[in-house]
Amino acid sequence: MHSHPDAGQPARSTPHVHLLAVLLVAALAGCAIKEPIVRPDQTLPATWAETPAMAGAPLPDTWWQAFGSPQLDALIAEAMAAAPDLRIQGERVVQAELALRQAGASLFPGLNLSSGSGTRNVDGNESGSTDLSLGASYELDLWGRIAAEVDAGRANLAATRFDRDAARLSISASVASTWFQTLALQEREDIARENLTIAERVLRVVQARYDNGAASALELSQQRSTVLNQRKAIEPLEVQLRQTRSALAILLGRNPQAAPASDGRLASLQVPAIDAGLPAELLLRRPDLAASEATLAAAAANVAAARAALLPGIGLTAGANLGSAGLLSLADSTRTLSISANLLQRIFDGGRLRADVDIQRSRQRELVETHRRAILVALKEVEDALADSARDARQEDAQREILAEARRSLRLAELRYREGADSLLAVLDAQRSLFSAQDQLALLRLARLTDAVALYKALGGGWSAEVPAD
Repeated sequence: MHSHPDAGQPARSTPHVHLLAVLLVAALAGCAIKEPIVRPDQTLPATWAETPAMAGAPLPDTWWQAFGSPQLDALIAEAMAAAPDLRIQGERVVQAELALRQAGASLFPGLNLSSGSGTRNVDGNESGSTDLSLGASYELDLWGRIAAEVDAGRANLAATRFDRDAARLSISASVASTWFQTLALQEREDIARENLTIAERVLRVVQARYDNGAASALELSQQRSTVLNQRKAIEPLEVQLRQTRSALAILLGRNPQAAPASDGRLASLQVPAIDAGLPAELLLRRPDLAASEATLAAAAANVAAARAALLPGIGLTAGANLGSAGLLSLADSTRTLSISANLLQRIFDGGRLRADVDIQRSRQRELVETHRRAILVALKEVEDALADSARDARQEDAQREILAEARRSLRLAELRYREGADSLLAVLDAQRSLFSAQDQLALLRLARLTDAVALYKALGGGWSAEVPAD
């Protein structure tokens, strides 16, 4: 009997077999499922319906410096470093980064190492054994399911980073608005105290005239009521000021009892001129819209992954075993090596995988409409901020003229009352007009400052997309 020259040796595959396997894998890999990113068909206006009063420079990323307040700069810097909301968003970014790393781990083979030793006794004969095994498994991503999951994770990470940028913009805007409110409340409290002083001064005049028989008891009572009402108006402002300061402290990451002092004055702050740019630029200037756009990319990847899960998969496994008949010893061991490929195809799952594809497509359509709504809301926010800024600027100018006339009317009314040429009713009306005019001017100044903050926020606050490389 003649033996073959290669008898006892493992069969060797020919180069044609290797080439065929490579071509097969390459052809299947080219069949990876891709889904296009679906975006809303939303036409943007060419110009804003409301135009800014003045054209300014392009938005800086440190937009709050345009108000000319070093204290505001320090407050926002403190909030950026210690605000709880920003730390929460920072941790969400970390979680998204770890989720992406977890999804990408499926692209690499898995390795398992196991070992064991044991003894057994058969009919009084004791024997031992030791075993060491190394196993490897790898799923060929033929249809791009794992790659799509990685793409979804990458898009979710980008959306989370954009959400963090949006939170920074929101926190800085909240700090600025809240600080402006503290200044306005402080100023309104000062006005109320000044008006109380005026009312008490008029009361002394009425008291003197009453003592001399030139004023009636009714006039004296009316002016006393004015003084009491003015005194009563101070306490609500004090309480509101303390509450607003505590709210500012929380934004800064402080205890509510450690609220910062408000040393500035509304009149010392500048109301910046802001260039709104073009509506089409808004999609690239707002981090919340960028986050919404990133969720559309994640939705497309999720659809692709769900579709790929319907198709059969190929898994490769390899194992190596080292065994010995000795206990805790690998001397005189036997070695085995195994390699296998498995084709996996779910025959019946009750329609679960097909339903998952439909769910992901529905989710995609939902996110498209959510993104469209976000665009519409962003356009309205800019229009509203432009309209409010223009209106309140005109209102403030008119209110300054009203205040000047109210002061003049009170001086004339007091003079005529002292001379007996007019009744106390004219003085009371002049006082009410002055008190109201002063308070309204403070409120309008606050409105102009908060309008500017709202416009900066609506325009994205000088933000630009800079996604770090992974």
